Amino acid sequence: MSRSTASGPGSTLARGPVGPALDAAAPPPHPAARAASGSGSDQRAPAGPASVPGTAAPPALRVVPARHPGRIVLTVLVAIVVAAVAWSFLTNPRWEWGVVGSWFFAESILRGLAETLRLTVLAGTVGFGLGLVLALMRLSSSPLVSGVSWTFSWVFRSTPLLVQLLLWYNLGYLYERITVAVPLTGATLIDARTSDLMSPMLAAVLGLGLHQAAYAAELIRGGILSVDQGQLEAASALGIPARDRSLRIVLPQAMRAILPTAFNEIIGLVKGTSIVYVLAHAELFFTVQLIYGRTQQVLPMLLVATLWYVVITSLLSIAQYYIERHYARGAVRTLPPTPLQRLRARLGALRPIPSGAGA
Repeated sequence: MSRSTASGPGSTLARGPVGPALDAAAPPPHPAARAASGSGSDQRAPAGPASVPGTAAPPALRVVPARHPGRIVLTVLVAIVVAAVAWSFLTNPRWEWGVVGSWFFAESILRGLAETLRLTVLAGTVGFGLGLVLALMRLSSSPLVSGVSWTFSWVFRSTPLLVQLLLWYNLGYLYERITVAVPLTGATLIDARTSDLMSPMLAAVLGLGLHQAAYAAELIRGGILSVDQGQLEAASALGIPARDRSLRIVLPQAMRAILPTAFNEIIGLVKGTSIVYVLAHAELFFTVQLIYGRTQQVLPMLLVATLWYVVITSLLSIAQYYIERHYARGAVRTLPPTPLQRLRARLGALRPIPSGAGA
């Protein structure tokens, strides 16, 4: 039995069996209705992905690690070079490691080391203290103040450090006496011969400190300029005084840009103290020179000085890491792990998991 269905103009005539057409147009029955249709009816399992008869299942994918042949070759070459250098240090008898060990903690060497550290602290304090003042002067809106700061940096960066040390030590040739008096009172604070005041220690501190101040002023100025201008504008809008804006808002943010270069300058200052030997000041390098001039053991004594410089710079590098990590707070979401934390994590990864721990 068939049925003809006609619609309005433009429609087509559809002919076909009534039952199948109605079944196709009807919505699928509810699962509860299918369950209640009787126990004898066929209950089919949900249809899974269709599989073509006669075809095998695709093989499981195998994860292959990325290969880096260039990295492996470079690692092998570097390992060979490091092993060759270490073998040369350990097996060449001309290094005279016994002499190095006997002089490393000698009293004269330790006195020279203490003098090197004292020079570094004093010159660094003068250099970075004056450098901060010069940096703020350079940023001043006064042409005279800014010009004086620029001229200072220009003069002391253009003159070699050795020349500056010799000029300060021979200042008595230019000015026989140094007099410091209170204006309009006649009171004299200092009145002495320049040659008596200008000791090798004072000449070294002035030469190293003023030379360092010229470079410190530029790196501090660059760090201050790296802070977003919106920080100052927001602080000004809140009515914060200019001094607090500079010391409590701008400078802490500028420290993140200043610290890496500042520590490089301090490490360079530690090694730069060795040039003070021209003033016959008994720092580490001058002391080593006196010893090998008497014993003729040149290379072992130079190695003693080198190892002490390595120790000092290594300690400064460790301090730099932790200070930079301190000032990174608020700028990064997660602070980088310390070397001790990295070591604990690696030891924890290598530790075997006990049986039954995952149950």
